[in-house]
Amino acid sequence: MFKKFDEKDSVSSVQQLKSSVQKGIRTKLLESYPLLDKYIDQILPKKDNFKLVKCHDHIEIIVNSAGELLFFRQREGNWMPTLKLLHKFPFFLPLQQVDKGAIKFVLSGANIMCPGLTSKGARMTPAEKGIVVAIMAEGKQHALAVGTTTLSTEDIAKVNKGIGVENCHYLNDGLWQMKAVK
Repeated sequence: MFKKFDEKDSVSSVQQLKSSVQKGIRTKLLESYPLLDKYIDQILPKKDNFKLVKCHDHIEIIVNSAGELLFFRQREGNWMPTLKLLHKFPFFLPLQQVDKGAIKFVLSGANIMCPGLTSKGARMTPAEKGIVVAIMAEGKQHALAVGTTTLSTEDIAKVNKGIGVENCHYLNDGLWQMKAVK
Protein backbone atom coordinates (compact mmCIF):
# COMPACT_ATOMS: atom_id res chain seq x y z
CA MET A 1 0.00 0.00 0.00
CA PHE A 2 2.81 2.43 0.88
CA LYS A 3 5.64 0.91 -1.18
CA LYS A 4 5.71 3.76 -3.71
CA PHE A 5 4.10 6.31 -1.39
CA ASP A 6 5.79 9.71 -1.58
CA GLU A 7 4.63 12.53 0.67
CA LYS A 8 4.98 15.26 -1.98
CA ASP A 9 3.18 13.37 -4.75
CA SER A 10 0.67 11.31 -2.80
CA VAL A 11 -0.95 13.78 -0.37
CA SER A 12 -3.86 15.55 -2.07
CA SER A 13 -5.43 17.49 0.85
CA VAL A 14 -5.46 18.03 4.61
CA GLN A 15 -8.73 18.93 6.29
CA GLN A 16 -9.77 19.79 9.83
CA LEU A 17 -12.47 17.40 11.05
CA LYS A 18 -15.70 18.51 12.71
CA SER A 19 -16.07 17.44 16.33
CA SER A 20 -18.97 15.12 15.42
CA VAL A 21 -16.78 13.31 12.85
CA GLN A 22 -13.94 13.11 15.38
CA LYS A 23 -16.30 11.57 17.93
CA GLY A 24 -17.45 9.01 15.35
CA ILE A 25 -13.85 8.05 14.54
CA ARG A 26 -12.99 7.69 18.25
CA THR A 27 -16.04 5.44 18.72
CA LYS A 28 -15.10 3.33 15.69
CA LEU A 29 -11.51 2.97 16.97
CA LEU A 30 -12.73 1.84 20.40
CA GLU A 31 -15.05 -0.72 18.76
CA SER A 32 -12.17 -2.08 16.68
CA TYR A 33 -9.55 -1.92 19.44
CA PRO A 34 -11.19 -2.31 22.88
CA LEU A 35 -7.78 -2.50 24.62
CA LEU A 36 -7.23 1.17 23.69
CA ASP A 37 -10.02 2.27 26.03
CA LYS A 38 -7.69 3.50 28.81
CA TYR A 39 -5.32 5.19 26.35
CA ILE A 40 -7.62 6.79 23.76
CA ASP A 41 -7.45 10.16 25.54
CA GLN A 42 -3.64 10.10 25.25
CA ILE A 43 -3.80 9.21 21.56
CA LEU A 44 -6.81 11.31 20.48
CA PRO A 45 -7.81 13.72 23.27
CA LYS A 46 -11.45 14.87 23.15
CA LYS A 47 -10.51 18.56 23.23
CA ASP A 48 -7.82 18.13 20.57
CA ASN A 49 -8.52 18.93 16.94
CA PHE A 50 -7.27 16.29 14.61
CA LYS A 51 -6.97 16.33 10.87
CA LEU A 52 -7.60 13.95 8.02
CA VAL A 53 -4.89 13.71 5.38
CA LYS A 54 -6.33 12.51 2.08
CA CYS A 55 -3.95 10.77 -0.28
CA HIS A 56 -4.06 9.15 -3.70
CA ASP A 57 -5.37 5.56 -3.97
CA HIS A 58 -8.21 6.43 -1.52
CA ILE A 59 -5.89 6.42 1.51
CA GLU A 60 -6.81 8.51 4.56
CA ILE A 61 -4.54 9.24 7.52
CA ILE A 62 -5.60 10.64 10.92
CA VAL A 63 -3.15 13.20 12.31
CA ASN A 64 -3.27 14.79 15.79
CA SER A 65 -2.65 18.50 16.50
CA ALA A 66 1.09 17.83 16.95
CA GLY A 67 1.17 16.43 13.41
CA GLU A 68 1.79 12.79 14.42
CA LEU A 69 0.43 10.18 12.01
CA LEU A 70 -1.84 7.91 14.07
CA PHE A 71 -4.18 5.74 12.00
CA PHE A 72 -4.72 5.07 8.30
CA ARG A 73 -7.21 3.27 6.10
CA GLN A 74 -7.90 2.61 2.45
CA ARG A 75 -11.31 2.80 0.77
CA GLU A 76 -13.49 3.01 3.90
CA GLY A 77 -11.74 -0.07 5.33
CA ASN A 78 -10.66 -0.63 8.93
CA TRP A 79 -8.60 2.05 10.65
CA MET A 80 -5.12 0.63 11.22
CA PRO A 81 -2.48 2.07 13.54
CA THR A 82 0.76 3.38 12.10
CA LEU A 83 3.87 1.55 13.25
CA LYS A 84 5.06 4.61 15.18
CA LEU A 85 1.84 4.54 17.22
CA LEU A 86 2.06 0.76 17.58
CA HIS A 87 5.60 1.07 18.96
CA LYS A 88 4.26 3.40 21.69
CA PHE A 89 1.22 1.20 22.49
CA PRO A 90 2.26 -2.33 21.40
CA PHE A 91 -0.42 -4.25 23.29
CA PHE A 92 -3.68 -3.45 21.49
CA LEU A 93 -3.28 -5.63 18.37
CA PRO A 94 -3.02 -9.42 18.17
CA LEU A 95 0.61 -10.36 17.50
CA GLN A 96 1.71 -12.72 14.74
CA GLN A 97 5.40 -13.59 14.82
CA VAL A 98 7.37 -14.65 11.75
CA ASP A 99 10.62 -16.59 11.76
CA LYS A 100 14.00 -14.94 11.09
CA GLY A 101 13.98 -16.02 7.44
CA ALA A 102 10.90 -13.93 6.67
CA ILE A 103 12.21 -10.61 8.04
CA LYS A 104 13.89 -9.34 4.86
CA PHE A 105 10.83 -10.20 2.76
CA VAL A 106 8.40 -8.48 5.15
CA LEU A 107 10.63 -5.37 5.21
CA SER A 108 10.52 -5.24 1.41
CA GLY A 109 6.71 -5.21 1.48
CA ALA A 110 5.94 -8.87 0.84
CA ASN A 111 2.78 -10.41 2.26
CA ILE A 112 3.26 -12.87 5.12
CA MET A 113 2.98 -16.43 3.91
CA CYS A 114 1.44 -19.22 5.99
CA PRO A 115 4.69 -21.25 6.27
CA GLY A 116 6.42 -18.18 7.75
CA LEU A 117 3.79 -18.12 10.51
CA THR A 118 3.83 -21.84 11.29
CA SER A 119 7.55 -22.67 11.16
CA LYS A 120 9.90 -23.04 14.12
CA GLY A 121 10.53 -19.59 15.62
CA ALA A 122 7.12 -18.29 14.57
CA ARG A 123 4.10 -17.83 16.85
CA MET A 124 0.48 -16.95 16.22
CA THR A 125 -2.07 -15.32 18.49
CA PRO A 126 -5.58 -16.62 17.71
CA ALA A 127 -7.31 -14.24 15.26
CA GLU A 128 -10.21 -14.40 12.85
CA LYS A 129 -10.07 -13.62 9.14
CA GLY A 130 -9.99 -9.88 8.32
CA ILE A 131 -8.49 -8.76 11.65
CA VAL A 132 -5.76 -6.11 11.84
CA VAL A 133 -2.61 -7.66 13.36
CA ALA A 134 0.92 -6.59 14.30
CA ILE A 135 3.71 -8.56 12.62
CA MET A 136 6.58 -9.28 14.98
CA ALA A 137 9.85 -11.00 14.13
CA GLU A 138 11.69 -13.74 15.96
CA GLY A 139 14.23 -12.13 18.29
CA LYS A 140 12.99 -8.56 17.75
CA GLN A 141 11.27 -6.29 20.29
CA HIS A 142 9.10 -4.05 18.08
CA ALA A 143 6.59 -4.76 15.33
CA LEU A 144 7.97 -4.61 11.80
CA ALA A 145 4.63 -4.48 9.97
CA VAL A 146 0.88 -4.05 10.30
CA GLY A 147 -1.40 -6.23 8.22
CA THR A 148 -4.79 -7.86 7.82
CA THR A 149 -5.33 -11.60 8.16
CA THR A 150 -6.54 -13.29 4.97
CA LEU A 151 -7.31 -16.52 6.85
CA SER A 152 -8.07 -17.26 10.48
CA THR A 153 -5.07 -18.51 12.46
CA GLU A 154 -6.76 -21.89 12.68
CA ASP A 155 -6.96 -22.06 8.86
CA ILE A 156 -3.38 -20.80 8.49
CA ALA A 157 -2.17 -23.73 10.61
CA LYS A 158 -4.36 -26.22 8.66
CA VAL A 159 -3.67 -25.02 5.11
CA ASN A 160 -0.06 -23.87 5.64
CA LYS A 161 0.07 -22.59 2.07
CA GLY A 162 -0.46 -19.19 0.45
CA ILE A 163 -0.84 -15.74 2.00
CA GLY A 164 -1.71 -15.65 5.71
CA VAL A 165 -1.49 -11.90 6.35
CA GLU A 166 -1.67 -9.06 3.84
CA ASN A 167 1.13 -6.58 4.59
CA CYS A 168 -0.34 -3.05 4.69
CA HIS A 169 2.42 -0.97 6.34
CA TYR A 170 6.02 -1.92 7.20
CA LEU A 171 9.19 -0.31 8.55
CA ASN A 172 10.80 2.19 6.15
CA ASP A 173 7.89 2.31 3.70
CA GLY A 174 6.46 5.64 2.53
CA LEU A 175 4.17 6.08 5.55
CA TRP A 176 7.02 5.38 7.98
CA GLN A 177 9.20 7.96 6.15
CA MET A 178 6.45 10.61 6.09
CA LYS A 179 7.14 13.66 8.24
CA ALA A 180 4.69 15.16 10.73
CA VAL A 181 1.82 17.04 9.05
CA LYS A 182 1.28 20.60 10.30
